[in-house]
Amino acid sequence: AISVQLPTDFRLLVDCMHGAAGPAAVKVLGDLLGDRLELRRANPLPDFGQCHPDPNLKWASSLASAMGVGSKGQPLDISAESLPNLGAALDGDGDRNMILGARCFVTPSDSLAILAANSERIKWFQNTPLKAAARSMPTSRALDRVAQELGFEFFETPTGWKYFGNLMDVYSPFLCGEESFGTGADHVREKDGLWAVLAWLSVLAHEPEQPASVRDIVQRHWKRYGRDLYCRWDFEGVDSTAADKVFDTLREQIPEKAQISEFEYLDPVDGSTVSRQGIIFAPSSEERAVFRLSGTGSEGATIRLYLERYIANPTEADLETDAPSALADLGQKALQLANLNALTGRDHPDVVT
Repeated sequence: AISVQLPTDFRLLVDCMHGAAGPAAVKVLGDLLGDRLELRRANPLPDFGQCHPDPNLKWASSLASAMGVGSKGQPLDISAESLPNLGAALDGDGDRNMILGARCFVTPSDSLAILAANSERIKWFQNTPLKAAARSMPTSRALDRVAQELGFEFFETPTGWKYFGNLMDVYSPFLCGEESFGTGADHVREKDGLWAVLAWLSVLAHEPEQPASVRDIVQRHWKRYGRDLYCRWDFEGVDSTAADKVFDTLREQIPEKAQISEFEYLDPVDGSTVSRQGIIFAPSSEERAVFRLSGTGSEGATIRLYLERYIANPTEADLETDAPSALADLGQKALQLANLNALTGRDHPDVVT
């Protein structure tokens, strides 16, 4: 059992953000770990205590600080020995999650890939091995590399959990996730933040050396499968007409530039097709920039730019590289390609995650 395998000095810190997951976390995690668990904001409030219940580095910044992680995911200058072993934030309805280790931010893309690579440690996959996994197209390709090496089926879908639901009808056990802090399996047809925390506890509990380190698990994964540097730029409140022109500018270049394509999806279960699910700029096989448009309305649109660069054999320096800084050049290339500055008047993102 997890509670027996984890050492007595293990510490889990969970921020429930005054959302619906609080009572379940008290019961499930409290019964499992007892005084090894610290819960924050576990009482649900109608207005979430006037906080924004999104489990990310911006809105769960107090949790990140308590785990020795800065606003951009960088490790803070603090001893890991004084910090909790595992940290997690759960959103307003408990379906999304953010995972942290001591001085270590785990991107949702890496979290998904690491759970897939260690699925035999997770109870849901112990009787029957993982059969298939899927990620949304903008999510980093870290999961793809695990699937290729371990030999389970893999799918790349549009953004939206309904596409995973179709696959669950055919493939079980099944694992899936999105870059927007959603992780789940086919035990329920929805994201499940508390399940993701339990899955990470299972991975940690099966480590041969205790107390286990999330940071060590992440870096060991990168050494085996390579590292996908990854971050997202959000341009919020963009005039909807200007945002449409950005995407028109990109689409006009597709016939003449092989590096640009638009994602379309043929559902392997029901045969339906979905088009215009994001524009991909891939200057090389190791890197890509993905443009997606969302949130059109009275307050304008949000243009999301997802940046990714793969390092097949990372050096020690690569393991410590700050992803947002390392990807800034790729981001600028993508912005120039879309003529985003001239069309929207924006020369930098409002949010970087």
